[in-house]
Amino acid sequence: MAGRFDPLTRAAVRGGRTDVPAGRAATGAAGSPGAKERRWTPDGPVDLGLVLGPLRRGPGDPTFRTTPDGSVWRTGRSPEGLAATLRVLRTGPEVTAEAWGPGADWFLEQLPALLGAGDDPAAFVPRHRLVHASHRSRPGLRLTRTGLVLESLIPTVLEQKVTADEAYRAWRRLVRQYGEPAPGPGPDLYVLPEARTWAMIPSWDWHKAGVDAKRSATVVRAARVANRLEEAAAMDLPAAVRRLEAVPGIGPWTSAETLQRSNGDPDAITTGDLHLPGIIGYALAGDRDADDAAMLELLAPYAGQRHRAARLVLLAGRTPPRRAPRMYRSDIGRF
Repeated sequence: MAGRFDPLTRAAVRGGRTDVPAGRAATGAAGSPGAKERRWTPDGPVDLGLVLGPLRRGPGDPTFRTTPDGSVWRTGRSPEGLAATLRVLRTGPEVTAEAWGPGADWFLEQLPALLGAGDDPAAFVPRHRLVHASHRSRPGLRLTRTGLVLESLIPTVLEQKVTADEAYRAWRRLVRQYGEPAPGPGPDLYVLPEARTWAMIPSWDWHKAGVDAKRSATVVRAARVANRLEEAAAMDLPAAVRRLEAVPGIGPWTSAETLQRSNGDPDAITTGDLHLPGIIGYALAGDRDADDAAMLELLAPYAGQRHRAARLVLLAGRTPPRRAPRMYRSDIGRF
């Protein structure tokens, strides 16, 4: 889900948090040449690292950066396919955003939703001591809603049944090879390829990126119906799940991981994950061998908020001790 084992430390579960340096008004001032700007004041605490962290796909993600002045940079394409770079900075109670590129207006319009304005943290009631402590210590956790399906779906498909760093490596390679340099002055950023470009990537370049035929075929199928999939961003959770899972190769794990980001749904709990049931089971009941059924039973008191509850458990960092070898890492691109 929106929290995976960190590929560098291989120990702590981050729960989708990205470290963002404290903003400094002097170096973080807005007004960059060619930028469109929007200022927005949230109605409560907003932690940029917690809210936007799930959008970062590993170290070196060419579509996401943080910089020492406290800025979070991200790139993307509007639903019409227009490229944009967005820079978000919070100093004091106000958030300042700048955007560049033909999709800038759309990304600035979506800023409140991106930062969790449509989320309702007050609806969450902790039922376990660990969850309560994690919730109390993170008042700035809001669930992002990007309103964009394909940009979350494709890297999620790349993460199917491989280690995180294998998937992150494939994402970096394909975005840099087939995407385009991001508009604006961002720090070496790229915009992900358009849908039709994903559909035309030749088999040998998928292979060089370490992506097997099953995952690449799923991406191609999704890219061919991208417009229909993007409609899911405005649907309720059951309808959105049905829309995504109508594409062969997209199952419950992939749809949940995608809709957590595109729709910001607080109940989109990930099932079918290799680690998550054991982490939830161990943290809440001391059961490191919990399966999906046991995890869902433990999270039943959080009905409607199960994704938020699971993120808070991950952020608490209570994970079972390792007792088996790490998952074998393959690199089919070498063969």
